[in-house]
Amino acid sequence: MRWLRRWGISIGSLALGLATLFVFRRGLPHVGWIVGYMLLLGLVVAILAEARVPLEERGRGLVVSAAEYTIQTLYHNLLLFVLPAYWASATLTSPNVIFVVGVALGALITAIDPLYSALGRQYRWLKHGLLAFSIFAALNVALPLVGVRPGVALVGSAALAGLALAPAFRGTGMGWPRGLVRATTAAFIGISLVWIGRVVVPPAPVFLAAKQVARDVRELEPVDAIDGPIPAATVVEWGGAVAAYTAVHAPAGLRDTIEHVWWKNGRVIARVRLSPVEGGRAQGFRTWSRKSDLGTPLEGDYAVDVQTASGQLIGRLTFTVTP
Repeated sequence: MRWLRRWGISIGSLALGLATLFVFRRGLPHVGWIVGYMLLLGLVVAILAEARVPLEERGRGLVVSAAEYTIQTLYHNLLLFVLPAYWASATLTSPNVIFVVGVALGALITAIDPLYSALGRQYRWLKHGLLAFSIFAALNVALPLVGVRPGVALVGSAALAGLALAPAFRGTGMGWPRGLVRATTAAFIGISLVWIGRVVVPPAPVFLAAKQVARDVRELEPVDAIDGPIPAATVVEWGGAVAAYTAVHAPAGLRDTIEHVWWKNGRVIARVRLSPVEGGRAQGFRTWSRKSDLGTPLEGDYAVDVQTASGQLIGRLTFTVTP
């Protein structure tokens, strides 16, 4: 019973979270759920900031504890809602996998109550950090779902996450004017950090639905597609050119410019700006580029990065040309 009292709520929370993850993994998260949870989170944080001291003075510590547990649960659910979108959008061989790990760790920490409480006591900034991170991660997925371009969503989410810290700062004992000044400062710092480190943030919910190396692309379908290593003799038969076919899945209403960045042995050899992605197509928005001057020798390790206009990596197509 002692073990159940300590770990029972954590196990139940983790089980519900995994059930939520199973439900939402089948497609894009619903923007209504994300916005609803964010509004509820902001409301509870603001109310607790004003009511904590009076409640504690009246001996209503249980109410405060219940509110804090509600906030923790909202963190947990928000991060779990958006985790599948970030997982689908991330490229595991690129830096943006770091952000996915961060979302997963945040969901895990908020699921285990003793761990969350211990870390909160040792690192007082953790709860403020989780508030900003949860709102940023959720908005960065929610805004593209209503047609906001990933680059704009990235900056806007950072700004709103910083401003959302105002009630949290108020809860530390400072007045609203000072809390708003500090939150505005946090917003500007957040904008700067995410723009500098945008390569670490996957452009969720945009992801690469299909990719293929081929001799050419006709009527938006790859011709003579090849899986695995490509002999140099085959590339010569193709006229020394290789086509990269990609299909980008994006929400309905989203329109954003993308480009193919061609790499050979770790060096950029071409940048090809493509037609803007138009979201809402089940099979993804199909596009392609063709590189006719691969240099000599033809042999080498190649990669084609599919990037947004803001420089975020949507996905990567790799292939090797062998002797």
